[in-house]
Amino acid sequence: MPKLHRKDDGRPLRDAMARAGLSIPQLAEATRRVDPAGKGVSAATVGRLAGQGKTARTACELRTAWVVASALHEETNAPLQDLFAMPSDSTSNIERSIRDAEEE
Repeated sequence: MPKLHRKDDGRPLRDAMARAGLSIPQLAEATRRVDPAGKGVSAATVGRLAGQGKTARTACELRTAWVVASALHEETNAPLQDLFAMPSDSTSNIERSIRDAEEE
């Protein structure tokens, strides 16, 4: 599954958190409320996505981005596309099959 990249080193995410008045732990808790599975995203993961330091993460799974954006959307109406860059279309035009993979 493709990974989504946070925009502008996480600035839109931090700005949305500030507008919503949510800290990292509060946003993590909000993700549990919007996640249909009730699992949410950990505070550590939220911190890595919103952070700027050495531990900052530039990309995440679509599910993680969706849950974070959904929690923020309830407070700020910021859509997923404002916070994360959508993956580009694949430029590969080569069809692959299992047989091709076995012929190395």
